[in-house]
Amino acid sequence: MGLKIKSVSCREDTGINPSTVCSLLALDFMYNMTFEELNGDYSEERMDSVEKALEEVLTSALPQGCITVGVYEAAKSLNVDPDNVVLCILATDDEDVKDVALQIHFTLIQAFCCENDINILRVNNIRRLAEILGGGGGGNKNGGEPMDLHCVLVTSPHSTSWKDPALSKVNRFCRESRCMDQWVPIINLPER
Repeated sequence: MGLKIKSVSCREDTGINPSTVCSLLALDFMYNMTFEELNGDYSEERMDSVEKALEEVLTSALPQGCITVGVYEAAKSLNVDPDNVVLCILATDDEDVKDVALQIHFTLIQAFCCENDINILRVNNIRRLAEILGGGGGGNKNGGEPMDLHCVLVTSPHSTSWKDPALSKVNRFCRESRCMDQWVPIINLPER
C-alpha cells in the first residue's frame, strides 16, 4: 500500500507546509523502491532518463525561441518576467569552479529561482550543452565571441500552453531532489 499524492502545491498561499509535502513525497518515493533501487541501480537509470529528457526539452524549446543564453541575459529575463521561466540551467566545467565572480552570479540566480519556484539544474558539460543548443564548439553562429552557456533559461511560449512530457520528467526530478534536500541537482550530460 503506497501513499499517492497527485498534485500538491508548496506555495505559501495554499496554507500547506512545504516541508510536510516534501516529507510525504520522499516517503512515498522511498516506500515504493526495491532494495536494488535503494542501492543505486535505480539512480543510474534515473539519471540517464533525466539527461535524455533535458536534451529533449532543450531541442524542442530552441526552435520555439524559448531559450535565453548567458548569465546577464538570464538575469534580465528573470527580472522582467520570472513567471514565464520554466527551468534554469547553470552549467560549469572543471575550470569554472575557481571563478569566484561566476559562483557569486550562480548563488544570486539560485536564490532568485528558489524564491520564485523556478526549477534549477546544474550541468557539468558545457561543450555538450553547446552541441545541443547548436553552438558546436561554443561559438555563436556569426563566428564572433563564444556563447555564454553558464546560464540557460527555458521559458514557456506565450502563444500556447507548453505541455512537454520531457519537461514534466525534468520538473519531477527537480521536485524529488528538493524533497531529498538536494536543492540544485547536478546532471552530467554524456558526450555523443
